[in-house]
Amino acid sequence: MRERTRALLAHRHFQRFIIAVILVNAGTLGLETFPNVVERYGDLLVVVDHLALYIFVAELAAKLYVERQNFPRDPWNIFDTVIVGIALAPATGGLSVLRSLRILRALRLLSAVPSLRKVISALLRAMPGMSSIVLLLSLVLYVAAVLATKLYGATAPDRFGSLPTSLFTLFQTMTGDDWGNIAREVMTRHPSAWIFFTVFILVCTFVVLNLFMAVVVSAMDEEAAAERAELEAEIEDVSAASTQRILDELAGLRREVAELRAHTVSGTASGTASDTASDTASGTASGRRSGRGRSSRTKGRASA
Repeated sequence: MRERTRALLAHRHFQRFIIAVILVNAGTLGLETFPNVVERYGDLLVVVDHLALYIFVAELAAKLYVERQNFPRDPWNIFDTVIVGIALAPATGGLSVLRSLRILRALRLLSAVPSLRKVISALLRAMPGMSSIVLLLSLVLYVAAVLATKLYGATAPDRFGSLPTSLFTLFQTMTGDDWGNIAREVMTRHPSAWIFFTVFILVCTFVVLNLFMAVVVSAMDEEAAAERAELEAEIEDVSAASTQRILDELAGLRREVAELRAHTVSGTASGTASDTASDTASGTASGRRSGRGRSSRTKGRASA
């Protein structure tokens, strides 16, 4: 029974069914944000939502039945359990905010779709390298914010009046949001301020942020290489098992041929021996008959 359940969970049609349920559930939760739709189809949306939740619970129960003690070892199982557990929590009283968190069930696509799992695995693999880049970016932002506060705080107090305000303004500049107007506002009294903003944007946007992309791409390449190595190892294991099976079958065939050959040789030898014995017996009998014939003719001549 457990093997049948395991095969059902791993079947591609079942996986597609779970993905379809996740998409339908996400769509119904989105429709609940429209008052007109809720007024007309509110009961149907609740039924679909509860049905999807029951399907998710049944899937998790089946996985727990199949994997047992190995269930907590898979991080994706823990992720799915947390998402479904939030949906099962009561949405009344102080926990009413959990009702809005039902949309987190849409995140189950991350564990249901293999390609998305690869992307998340690559991002997790890139975390150590990204932490160094985050530290570098934070250092650049802090140094630039201190400089901007001292240089342009009096000119644009709303933008650079304090360190927290300067940090937010420079973060906005780093994303490219309305940085031109910020720079022109400062340049009205500090014409050389364009140098500061240009250098800051070049360092943060075109260097540091591109390092994030480089680290993520490198991690994805490593993930793909690890997957290829695992696939090649599985192929080698299958090839070795197939080769061993073929060798065993050949050895069995050789034994059968040897047994047939030995049986044929022994049968031929016994047949030859019986033929020789019969030929000898028949020769002896014919010799005796011929001898009797000679004796009778001799006797007849003697009587004559």
